[in-house]
Amino acid sequence: MGKTVLVTGAGGFIGSHLTERLVREGHRVRALVRYNGRDDRGHLSDLPAEVQAELEVVRGDLKDPTAVRKAVEGRAWVFHLGALIAIPYSYHNPYDVVQTNVLGTAHVLDACRAEPAIERVILTSTSEVYGTARSVPIDEGHPLQGQSPYAATKIAADALGESYHRAFGLPVTILRPFNTFGPRQSARAIVPTIISQALTRPVVKLGRLDPRRDLTYVADTVQGFLAIADCEAALGQAVNIGRGEDLSIGELVEVIGRRLDRPLRVQTDDQRVRPAASEVERLVAGTSLARRLWGWQPQYSLERGLDETITWIRDHLDRFRVDAYTT
Repeated sequence: MGKTVLVTGAGGFIGSHLTERLVREGHRVRALVRYNGRDDRGHLSDLPAEVQAELEVVRGDLKDPTAVRKAVEGRAWVFHLGALIAIPYSYHNPYDVVQTNVLGTAHVLDACRAEPAIERVILTSTSEVYGTARSVPIDEGHPLQGQSPYAATKIAADALGESYHRAFGLPVTILRPFNTFGPRQSARAIVPTIISQALTRPVVKLGRLDPRRDLTYVADTVQGFLAIADCEAALGQAVNIGRGEDLSIGELVEVIGRRLDRPLRVQTDDQRVRPAASEVERLVAGTSLARRLWGWQPQYSLERGLDETITWIRDHLDRFRVDAYTT
């Protein structure tokens, strides 16, 4: 039998993929999207008509506890993906990011604590909470370090989730994906930034090329969400998922160039460079806990995921402002 499910941030990149998968697996899905006057449902509008027809879409804001409480009502599983995630935006508007990511998470946890039907609360973390790797691979015992206001808010949100599990017995699990990429992702992320420019201009403008990232295709990340929701042993824990392999941004440019069958020229754009002490130099996932808990094993190679992402971006180039830096 399908579960009654709420997905916050359902109109976002990962949220829309998770929502689609949940509907296709027979769950009864309520999607919370942030209200705006255009009635913009984000990437939910990209979903096939038969999937959209099965969705209950509600509008609200994570900063409004009443709206969150109504969204949680009657749900057994809550996947909390709603957040402000752009690191450059967090430099300029940290208070907005704190309100959404920390206070908004508190509202979700409080609403779930009051809901009798709740069986699982899955919080979405990020590898950014670790900061630059002090040892690799990065396991869940690695020290946490907020190198941007965004990362600091996610550390706080994770700590809130853990505290609600310990203090109130709320069935919280925390999924910590390393850098996810794939169709529907905006150009604020590195993979679509490179691909969208490479498809439309002779030179790709980037910041530093030496930071290293562990890139996971979105279908694998979605599988991680489904697995942790069904894993009793994961309750109260934060669990990494990733491919366990890293590469530099410069190496990523070369790989994408090979998938496009041409070398890519790169030009440094100073506005894309993070403050020196804020740049996370290296991220590579240690996934032994996820393997032990539910047999985590990503199915997509980097190259296969890039090919699918290139195809989607090529078909949706009108969505990308390649002449401007997207924060």
